[in-house]
Amino acid sequence: METEVKDIKPHSPIRSLERSFSDEQLSKEFDQELVAALVGMSPTFIRKVIGKRSKDPIPLQDVLILLEQDSFSETFVPRSKVPSYLLGLDMEEEGSLEIDDRHTFLQGDARALIRRLPASSVQSVVTSTPYWGLRLYDTHFSVEWADGETCPFGHEQTPESFIRHTIEILFYLKRALREEGSIWWNLMDTYNTRTQIRSNASETLNAMQGNDSRSWSDYECRRYSAGHSYLEDGELCLIPNRVAERASRIGYWAKSMITWKKDGSLPEPVRTRATREGEYILHLSLKRGPYFDKDAFHRLPTRLGGRYAKYEAEKMTDIWCFPTADGKDDHGAAFPIALPGRCIGLTSQKDDVVLDPFVGSGTTSIAAHKLGRRSLGFDVDEEYLDTARSRLKGKPMHLEL
Repeated sequence: METEVKDIKPHSPIRSLERSFSDEQLSKEFDQELVAALVGMSPTFIRKVIGKRSKDPIPLQDVLILLEQDSFSETFVPRSKVPSYLLGLDMEEEGSLEIDDRHTFLQGDARALIRRLPASSVQSVVTSTPYWGLRLYDTHFSVEWADGETCPFGHEQTPESFIRHTIEILFYLKRALREEGSIWWNLMDTYNTRTQIRSNASETLNAMQGNDSRSWSDYECRRYSAGHSYLEDGELCLIPNRVAERASRIGYWAKSMITWKKDGSLPEPVRTRATREGEYILHLSLKRGPYFDKDAFHRLPTRLGGRYAKYEAEKMTDIWCFPTADGKDDHGAAFPIALPGRCIGLTSQKDDVVLDPFVGSGTTSIAAHKLGRRSLGFDVDEEYLDTARSRLKGKPMHLEL
């Protein structure tokens, strides 16, 4: 469903852990893997704290003990809401989505569609999600999240909410990902500053160059900076690092934090810090040794993610250099085809399934097609999906060896 766009006012909530539960509620048991993800602890550490055996379900009274540990860290449900979340858990149908076509696009909420994917069906996930408080999209699709908030992804009232929602999606992806699979998660950090939220990079560039005469009140949506529990005005939120840390807490291996050095940057009018020229790509896996074809860095053509000789040395490092996208196809935040091409080439093989849960204009699917993989793309905006289908239609197969 579409929703009214609201200004973002980062007022951190005040709430404490509830303790008034009945004996029946305290004795109710929950899956150990789910509890481990909610409390951000490994099953091994959980057993050390409460003495449970491997795979044993955990009663709520032990969950409360885990929430009191110094090592607890919020993942995708705030500490104060974990008990109520568990007690009110309504397991949705899982695994009902069939992957039959070579390239499939589906309209809808990514979180709900991911939960319908068959177990261990996806080899690589390559995506660029909405960033927190930076873009205003034509379709504002409201989602009811596990933490109790209802909002479009990217329009949360605090960076913590955005991080929780990111981790919730990553948690559901664990079930769909193959054991040797990988996730490549492109995201940008945000400064906690008072700013107008614009629709695309062109609007932002015009404003930074002083070519936008609109006042603060003329914008449909704005982001404020006062009210957060500790972030001050002008301070970096450190979102990519915090997402990586929480992904580790729900059971992923944080393999790399790739810096995507763009071939060009926005002219930020700042005097007290460095101008940004990079974004980040998190490489996550379910085990220490996922499938990884490092030779693809040299084997692929540059346009599909191979070495960019102008900037990159013979050895592939965690600094990747790609030119920015040209902004065609009416998508305000598309990434260049070389970026998903490299990710797909490194961590998948011919006919594997590649998923982009925020597919936009379909760049990931086009890269998958050219590399001989199957692809699956989700988006809330049917117009973007129509664009993706049009871009993919008639594209010749061009498998790079």
